Amino acid sequence: MHDVLIIGAGPAGLSAARWCDELGLDTLVLEQNDGVGGQLLSVHNPIDNYLGVHAVNGRELLDRFIEQTKDCDFDLWTNVEIESVDLKARRVVLRSGEEIQSIAIIIATGLRRRKLGIPGEDEFGGRGMIESSADRQAFSGKDVCVIGGGDAAAENALLLAEGCPTVTLVHRGKKLRARREFTEQLHTNHCITVFPESVVRRIIGNEQVEAVEIERGGAIKPFQMAVQGVIVRIGFEPNTESFRDQIDLDERGYVRVDARQETTVTNVFAVGDVASPLAPTISSAVGAGATAAKVIASRLSR
Repeated sequence: MHDVLIIGAGPAGLSAARWCDELGLDTLVLEQNDGVGGQLLSVHNPIDNYLGVHAVNGRELLDRFIEQTKDCDFDLWTNVEIESVDLKARRVVLRSGEEIQSIAIIIATGLRRRKLGIPGEDEFGGRGMIESSADRQAFSGKDVCVIGGGDAAAENALLLAEGCPTVTLVHRGKKLRARREFTEQLHTNHCITVFPESVVRRIIGNEQVEAVEIERGGAIKPFQMAVQGVIVRIGFEPNTESFRDQIDLDERGYVRVDARQETTVTNVFAVGDVASPLAPTISSAVGAGATAAKVIASRLSR
């Protein structure tokens, strides 16, 4: 029996674990990946808005988090596969058959990138599907397609254009949702073409990505465009499948919490991006982790 079980080891989960240690709570952190960090590992641009810290990318900031928590007294299990979760009983069963019980649970499962769900998207993983702009050197000299209309799509298009002869940005809306600082650069970059009111219907190829099929608004039929790389940036969705029908979620699947970060199940809390549809930031994640830990500690000390 642990005082606290934290599911997820991104910034929110690590912050909660750090505070649980300071408050003297027996804590176990479960992480499905082989290391900690969550979405920080996908941040390749400088981080200037985390107060008091400047980091060249998410990896550097994560290293600082790890340095601050390395001497903390909490258990961290990585590469963990969860079979089932019973939130009311505050019990987790692992794929290995091991059962874990706790007085409180903190859900810090974060987000994952939303997929298009079109033919070719999964089939060409590692064979032309670009996971991150950090991979752009491998696509230097190749024509690529970026799908999405927000900041992430615009920023990736600009980064890829540094080495790609043509970058085609395809998005559903009439106007891009990205910030002006990005859109102004897009429209003045001769390597980038923007297709508004358009959707990619399938990704085509043999051994590697060779083309995308695009349907443009007002066009009679879709057309194919030759590309050797595709990157999808259409937003995120919360990792809450294991908790459906157990706690209250909003229409997009984010966990609803109160000012204490508590869910609709007593002593079950949610922190970070999984419970923050309006402000999914590192700062809010770290603060939410601290809040949940302090609330739990105050209850257990009564």
